[in-house]
Order: sequence, then C-alpha cells, then structure tokens
Amino acid sequence: MSGTLTVAQSLYIGMEMLIAVSSVMGNVMVVWAVKINKSLRDTTFCFIVSLALADIAVGALVIPLAITISIGLQTHFYSCLLVACTVLVLTQSSILALLAIAIDRYLRVKIPTRYKRVVTPRRAGLAVVLCWTVAFIVGLTPMLGWNNLWRLQQNSSNISSDMIITCQFETVISMNYMVYFNFFGWVLPPLVLMLLIYAEIFYMIHKQLNNKKINTSHADPNKYYDKELNLAKSLALVLFLFAVSWLPLHIINCITLFCPECNKPIALLYVAIFLTHGNSAVNPIVYAFRIKKFRTAFQKILQRYFCCKNLPTLEIQPSDRKDMPQSPPSMQKPMLKLESPPQNGQRDKGNQEAQEPKEQALEQNTV
Repeated sequence: MSGTLTVAQSLYIGMEMLIAVSSVMGNVMVVWAVKINKSLRDTTFCFIVSLALADIAVGALVIPLAITISIGLQTHFYSCLLVACTVLVLTQSSILALLAIAIDRYLRVKIPTRYKRVVTPRRAGLAVVLCWTVAFIVGLTPMLGWNNLWRLQQNSSNISSDMIITCQFETVISMNYMVYFNFFGWVLPPLVLMLLIYAEIFYMIHKQLNNKKINTSHADPNKYYDKELNLAKSLALVLFLFAVSWLPLHIINCITLFCPECNKPIALLYVAIFLTHGNSAVNPIVYAFRIKKFRTAFQKILQRYFCCKNLPTLEIQPSDRKDMPQSPPSMQKPMLKLESPPQNGQRDKGNQEAQEPKEQALEQNTV
C-alpha cells in the first residue's frame, strides 16, 4: 500500500464520502419523518423505513469499508469476505423491501375494501422480518464455503500462509455465486416480478378511473385511486432508479464470468460502483419531491430542529382510510344513534314537568 494517494484515489474517496453523508442524513430524515407523523405510519411506509435502514447502513458502514479497500488494505481472507457479504446482505434487503412495497400497493388497489383486514401491522412486521432473514441467508452464503478461498490457495502467490490478502471484492467472492445464484436467482426475478406488478397496478387504476358507473358509496373512489396512482408512480420511480443503479455492476459481473479475456475499463467499474452507492442517497430526494406527506414532514423537521423555530406540533393529515372505497350499503352494519344524557338542570326540569300532571290529577280526585 502506497503512502500517498493519487489524484484519482483522492477524487474517488471525496465523492464516496459525499455520498455516504448524503445517504445517512437523507434516510435518517425518512425514519424521523415516519416517527413524528402518524399519517405516515402505514404498512407501505413500514417497508420504506426498512429500505431506509438498509441505505443508512450502506452510508455508515459499506462506503467507509469500500474506501478502506480501495487503498489496498491487507487483511485476513475471511475479514475481507465478511465486508463483501455485508454489501450483499444490504443489497438483497433493499430488493426484497421494494418487492414488499410493490405487493402492498397491489393489494391496496386490488382489494381496497378488505385491505385493512388483510394487511395488518403485525403481518407487515412479519414481512419485514422475513425480508431481512432471507437477505442474511442469501448474502452470507459465501461465508459458508461458496467463495474463492480454494482458488487462491491453488495460486499461492495471491495469499500468504496466514491467509492475508489484498482485499478486493472479486478476490474473495466467486463470480459463479454472483451471476448464477445472486443475479439470476435473487436480483433479476424480483425486478421482473416488480415490473409486472406495477404494470398491473397502473392498469387497474386507469381502469377504475375510466369507469363511469355511479358509486353509491359516500367516499369518492376517484380521489382514492388518484392518490394511489400518484404514490404508485413515486414508488415505481424508486424501483426504476434501483434497477438503473445496480444492473450495470451485475452486467459487468456477467462479462467477468462469461468473457474473462474481455477488457473492462477501470473507469467503467468505478462508475458502476458509484451508481450502486449513490442509489442509497436518492430515495429521500424522490420522497421529498413526489410524496406530499414526506415533503411536509421534512419541512417541519428542518424548520423546528435546524432553523431553531418554535413551531406547533405537526398536524396529522387525514388517513387514506376515509378516501377508501366503502363496502356496499347492504354489507355495512347499521349504526346506533346514541343520545347524550341530559344535564342536571334539564333532568330536574323534566322531572318537575312530569310530576305536575300527577299533582293536578290528585287535586281533581280530592275535589
């Protein structure tokens, strides 16, 4: 490892640090906004928080480790492998969180009247736990043996007797694992499935908006589906940015496996790495510009905690439950009208009026 950094290395480290700070600050704002605004505590935003936590870990953990690796760190094989697996776990968690968001929006449009009964907070929490469990299993598979240790030991010039190597991603991670298992098994299929889900969501929403039948419900279905359309567009944009950010690096991995003699420009590899890291910082920007609830919450946080302004408590926006299409009147239970009990003065007056006819009747009987 050289004692001084080159201009290219300094530029790379500076840009990575900028991405890391932006990713951590932006996604902390996302979690903070959901915490202080009850109208954001929906099942969809539960998955968005899971995605934000993965992006925070990328900025706070993965990017600093990537900077350390870029300067030629000499470390133990399994230490380097753990760093690479951490990136894989967080990437897989983000993909599964995006898939959960897509399924959640599909159910919200497909079964709007039964959505609240089907997608409960408990089930949403279990879905988040399941996503992270699968992400750990997929991402930590190389730690169980599917790695390049045997190949390095065959070429003893790349590894010392005490298993010290120059830590690089391709040095420890098998390209067979990255292409056949990770990309073809756990990255590409979820992306294709999400594409189909959002296509179906947009089709159903446009079909409902173009439906001219009169709805007997008190809620306005057009208002509900307009909201769903806007939110679906925003979340589909998040998915599109994720695909654009991660597919170039996976394509380079495919080239590495299927065409080992092909020349890969180092600048192209750095651009692909920047895209993957930068994706962790763009989601809060999308939320701020595309989702009004997040934009309002971000403004309140900045004004109250960073501009030192004493503002009233954040107003809770009405829930989407009110805008949800209601069940037909025949399926709705009748509401009992409860009258408030009379006040003390009214109760005494009523008793007095009730007693007056009785007293008059007694007087007539006596006469």
